[in-house]
Amino acid sequence: MADNILRMMPLSFPWQTRDPFLFCVHHLDFYPKGNELMGPDVSLEGRSIGNDFTIKDGFRMYHGDRIPGFPSHPHRGFETVTIARQGYIDHSDSLGAAGRFGKGDVQWMTAGKGVQHSEMFPLLNRDKENVLEIFQIWLNLPKSGKQVDAHFSMIWNESIPEIDVKDEKGKSVKIKLIAGKYLDHKAPAPAPNSWAAIDSNEVAIWTIRMEAGATWKIPAASLNVNRNVYFFQGSTLRLDGKNFNLSHVAEVNAGAELLIENGDKEAELLLLQGKPINESVVQYGPFVVNTEEEIRETMKEFGRTQFGGWPWPNNDNVHERSRGRFAQYADGSMEEKPL
Repeated sequence: MADNILRMMPLSFPWQTRDPFLFCVHHLDFYPKGNELMGPDVSLEGRSIGNDFTIKDGFRMYHGDRIPGFPSHPHRGFETVTIARQGYIDHSDSLGAAGRFGKGDVQWMTAGKGVQHSEMFPLLNRDKENVLEIFQIWLNLPKSGKQVDAHFSMIWNESIPEIDVKDEKGKSVKIKLIAGKYLDHKAPAPAPNSWAAIDSNEVAIWTIRMEAGATWKIPAASLNVNRNVYFFQGSTLRLDGKNFNLSHVAEVNAGAELLIENGDKEAELLLLQGKPINESVVQYGPFVVNTEEEIRETMKEFGRTQFGGWPWPNNDNVHERSRGRFAQYADGSMEEKPL
């Protein structure tokens, strides 16, 4: 019988990915109560402020100095897919778009020919802990899409399908479709110029929650598709008859159906899948193009134009504490959701 597990590896930081994905991180921070600025209501002494990626007292400030998160920074040539599982993210960008999302919402942003944005983590609770859990995934764009207009969109949690499958013992497996399809269910449409917008590319971003003792088969996709399975929460799993350790990734044969058998605790997995773009990738920080010359051109252009500049009062812009979830688009249209 063919071995359908190509290899298993401990998770690094960032998590290992394969074409068409460039990058994946999972952040889980236990922030304290928020202060009047929506930052941590504790001393920040002893941290590498501006570059704080080491967990201290349960949390990190990342590139923030008052509020945790990522103040204004540029991107070009790829897409960011940000899943806010717990806590809230405040978005602002050089297009004039803004938003606050959480509770399972997903922000899908196409950087295309260039955009600046900030992603801050406002600590809205002043009377209790603020837990933040997010995934950020970078999905590459083909050469033909690297100069498209930047695009910001929100996929609200209420619109994301979550399929509850019962195994033979009645145990539950819940598959949440951020991108792609499962059986007769399909995720909301991705950004219009995305590699994921072409069905034949078979891009899938799923989170999978398995009840203790549950079993489930990952359905087969096409042979020419890359598929990674990440085991990030739980105790023990078996994948295609082999032990699959916590905090590991499995690169698997997407063309085969694979059985997952969960152990004695609830387990969570992330699945990333897609047809590879198979083009050269040259990356310099937040710029992803195809040649070294394009990197040099990008750096010159950003220095000259700042990708539209920064229309917000602060590079770590956050919205009013009382504001609900919302998306304010560059064309002036607005969507509002309750906290």
